[in-house]
Amino acid sequence: MKLNQIVEAMLFASKEPITTKLIAKIIRKVSKKEVPDDKLCSVNAKEIGKVLDALNRFYEKKNSPYVIEERSSGWSLFTRIEYGVYLRELFPDLKPTRLSVPALETLAIVAYRQPISKAAIEAVRGVNVDGVLQSLVEKGLVGIGGRADLPGKPFLYETSTNFLEHFGIKNVEDLPNASELRQVELPQPEAKIVDGEQLPLAGVNSTDDGDLDEEDNDSFEGSKENEDPNPPLEE
Repeated sequence: MKLNQIVEAMLFASKEPITTKLIAKIIRKVSKKEVPDDKLCSVNAKEIGKVLDALNRFYEKKNSPYVIEERSSGWSLFTRIEYGVYLRELFPDLKPTRLSVPALETLAIVAYRQPISKAAIEAVRGVNVDGVLQSLVEKGLVGIGGRADLPGKPFLYETSTNFLEHFGIKNVEDLPNASELRQVELPQPEAKIVDGEQLPLAGVNSTDDGDLDEEDNDSFEGSKENEDPNPPLEE
């Protein structure tokens, strides 16, 4: 068996994307036990990468309906997109996930500015995103990536591996204009009172008698001196 045939068979049989490192590891393991071959017993990930490139060139030359593409978690064997109209008829019950415009807008904000808090997303969109964000989490496109170092420790949201698979990209750097859009200045969320804690009010003095300054105290005492000790009684 040739190396390219083994790799092709593994890609065809695997239900999940598989890395070049894992492909090489399996081939070395099996070859040492079943098919003693110096070349197969010492194959590495770099060689597997060359085999994948060669297979894709072969497919293209023969006008094959197959193509090998890398995703976030490894390589997979796919049918070319132009054959999709025929293949969809094989799976009539499987319908593509469609997202509403609000969901797409929210997902785009998360994708380009992750990790990001819900308040920051709402500052950009100008509306409440509770329902939309929950829907994206339930669909597995967005997940919680941690907590912000802010009062209340709000959740930070980020895209998931399923998001990369859904849109057919290897990582978020493959998104259009990724570097430029990450540098665009966004509206900032307004400060809010968290857990009942009152934010400090600048320029406002306490009204306690003990906090009155000297000028205020003199004025207060003067008003007492001018006060009539025996004011007339009202009829």
